[in-house]
Order: sequence, then C-alpha cells, then structure tokens
Amino acid sequence: MSDEPLKTVVLNDRHVAAGGRMVPFSGYALPVQYPSGIMAEHKWTREHAGLFDVSHMGPGFLTLNDPSGDAEADHAAVAALVEPLISGDIAGLKPGSIRYTLLLNQAGGTIDDLMVGRSPLFAGALYIVVNAGTKEGDFAILEAAAGDKARLVRADGGNALLALQGPEAASVISSIAPGAADLGFMHYAPFDWGGERLIVSRAGYTGEDGFEILVSAANAPKLWDQLLAD
Repeated sequence: MSDEPLKTVVLNDRHVAAGGRMVPFSGYALPVQYPSGIMAEHKWTREHAGLFDVSHMGPGFLTLNDPSGDAEADHAAVAALVEPLISGDIAGLKPGSIRYTLLLNQAGGTIDDLMVGRSPLFAGALYIVVNAGTKEGDFAILEAAAGDKARLVRADGGNALLALQGPEAASVISSIAPGAADLGFMHYAPFDWGGERLIVSRAGYTGEDGFEILVSAANAPKLWDQLLAD
C-alpha cells in the first residue's frame, strides 16, 4: 500500500456531509456507499437515476498544433497519432461520436480502457477519458505519441466529472442542459448552463442510459446540488 496521502475530489465535502463512507481508490478518497445502503442505491439507479462523482478519472483534450482547416484531413491527422496505441477505429468517427476502446502495450496487451471522442466543433481535436489508476502512464503515452504535432491538455485538475445514470437520466439532464437528451448513445457535445460550458456525453458504465458531465471545479458543487434536487 502506498504511503502517499490520498487525493480528494472537488466534491469531497459534499460526500462527507452526506454520510459517505470514504475509502481509498486509485489514490483518491472516494465514497463507496451512503447511509441508505448499496442495495437501495443500486435499485434507485436501475429504476430512476443515480448521480456518481467520477472526478478521479482522467479527461483530457488532444488537439493538433497546426490544423489545416480541412476538417476531415485534420481528423485523419490526429487519429493517426493515437490509432497505433489503441484497438479501436478513431479515423472513422463522425463529429461528436465516441469510441470505447483499449490502450495497448507493445505486445498488444491491455494497459487501460478509455473513451475517445471526435470533437463536434473543432477540427483535429479529440476528447479522451482514461481511468484513474493508470492515468499518469496513459497521459505520458499519449503525450509521447503526440510529439510536436499535437498537445494534450489535461482536464482532471480544474474540473469535476459527474455521471448521471438511470432510466430517468434524460429527464433530469434536460432541466440543466436542454437538448442534451437528444444526444445519441456514445455522442457528446458542449451545452450552456448559466454561462458555464458543460461537456456532456451520453455514455457510462452502469448498463443504464446515462450521461457524463464535465464541469469546472468552481461550479461543480452547484451542479451537484441542482441535480440532486431534481
């Protein structure tokens, strides 16, 4: 076990105040359950909608340094930087679409699973989300592959990543980001929320319909409270 002190997420105080049982996970202190119990939380998510704080994960943006302005050529160029590292087709992504894929080692073994999305707005840009336990190594691999052709901007420091999951998730998210419920599965887009730009993807790991929301650290508590109040 590491002697390094545990990191805390932006919403740590909210979890503690709600009675969350905080445990070590991938170097972070995270709530494994709340007083209602795991079964109640599970059933609520399956029947309604549950809210998860997944801010320990590693979102980031990989963008060409010198895009040509030709959207398809620029996407092909940035895809060519990452495709040798992963098992999925990135070149074939349409704007705003996401691929769930694997980051591989030199022998073809799995280092991590990750999401890679093609920007719906900017040519030659990818939205990437890696897992917490391997994110430092993952980002180092991506940066090495980018070289001087692209830059990787990490978004795990000054932001929070929330997962709203369950059959009622679309109804809930419509209250904060009208239009987000129209996203197709495995697609993402930016949405305005009171002057804040949210990055919303229709994806998740619960097996239910749901959304992941990237929000600034400054506004994360307000968004968390508003979603829970719905």
